[in-house]
Amino acid sequence: MPPTLDRARPILAGAAVIAAALAVELVDELADGAKAAALPLIRRDLVLSYGQIGLLESVPLLLGSLLELPLGVLAGHGRRRRIAVLLGGVVFILSLAGAAAARSFAGLLVAFVVFFPASGAFVSLTQSGLMDADPARREPHMARWELAGSVGSVAGPALLIAVLAAGGNWRSAYLVLALVAAAAWLGVARNPPQPALPDARPDPPGTSPATNPDQASDVAAPHPDQPGTTSTAHPGQPGAIAARPDPPGATAPAQPDQPGGLAAARRGLAAARRPGVLRWLVLLQVSDLLLDVFTGFLALYLVAVAHATPAQAALGVAIRLGAGLAGDAALIRALRHAGGLRLLRASAAAAAVTFPGFLLVPGLWPKLVLLACVSVITAPWYPVLQAQLYGSLPDQSGVVVSLSSAAGLLGGAAPLAVGLLAQRFGLAWALTGLAAAPLCLLGGLWRSPSGAGHDDGAGGPASAQT
Repeated sequence: MPPTLDRARPILAGAAVIAAALAVELVDELADGAKAAALPLIRRDLVLSYGQIGLLESVPLLLGSLLELPLGVLAGHGRRRRIAVLLGGVVFILSLAGAAAARSFAGLLVAFVVFFPASGAFVSLTQSGLMDADPARREPHMARWELAGSVGSVAGPALLIAVLAAGGNWRSAYLVLALVAAAAWLGVARNPPQPALPDARPDPPGTSPATNPDQASDVAAPHPDQPGTTSTAHPGQPGAIAARPDPPGATAPAQPDQPGGLAAARRGLAAARRPGVLRWLVLLQVSDLLLDVFTGFLALYLVAVAHATPAQAALGVAIRLGAGLAGDAALIRALRHAGGLRLLRASAAAAAVTFPGFLLVPGLWPKLVLLACVSVITAPWYPVLQAQLYGSLPDQSGVVVSLSSAAGLLGGAAPLAVGLLAQRFGLAWALTGLAAAPLCLLGGLWRSPSGAGHDDGAGGPASAQT
């Protein structure tokens, strides 16, 4: 076989792995985007109060995080993690169908509660597998992951609008989401991420190409024609990532499952005590105030405070998510020239000015303009912070998933607090508290934890390649 074709096949296989993983995140955010746009319709159909909306936002997050808490450390790596991802995907699909069938607040709450731990198994473990497969490029991969999520978030309201235009309702939209999730499940079942092989070494001349230890961005992938051997993509090529496992009977080394139980729990507790790890966990929850929490109440805010129609509110959600998509695309290029932490500090400073402006400016259309600015500005927050968290716990991506779930137990109280404050003082005053998020983020980033600020300059190893 010609050498160019021999080298191209693992690249294409790796690209399929990345595409399958990103499709999972896209579907997850597609569901969130459709839900955010559909909340006014759901509230009218089921006759819900602001307090019940707050419960729908917070209780699933709290209980879901509690159920998801042991998932990361117990799932480990290899076969156990793959089974957890596939089972979580099945429950994910069923929870969307259950939401479509809900006829009361209690039924919808149960469907949303089931959705969150299913999303943890299906989406979070897929993300951790992607981080393990290419550790040297976590920030670029997280930027692509966030971009895929933003595409899904933008497509969510568009999907709802298309379903409504076709004569359906929000329940029909959830049935469509279940079908799309089933397609993503098939993709990740065929192309699961595989961990990098740490013991790969160059082969002697004349043998199959192997991973060069000096090329940290290239991860060994099974050779398609010779089971049991390995080959890699060309350095710097996209998709240079581990592909599917060898076929039955192959002898390539496999990543063993990591021990679970008490040993895994001890690893998680030890990791949580590290100051750097704790800081990234806290900052992720703080950043979420102006990300998911704000997005969850945006349509209601535009209707109740800015006096928008439900269609204009859906447009506002689409602008929010579309601008975020543009910001995520720009972030991938920006990481080539500046470190993630530097971008994060600049964006937090800008958000400290633009978000209060959004709340204070009168009129719907000026608010929508500032909303787009806020959405672009906050694009680096989640991918950079999450990449830093993974970097603070190398080779422990499962622990990261469990610790994120533990932090989510605290962060899950934020939507409930906003809902209760809105019930008592009005939604405008309730959202005013979110203006503290960029200030807290700036304070937490004022002095980076030891060892976590390696990318603070431009062109760092994690940000140079995209």
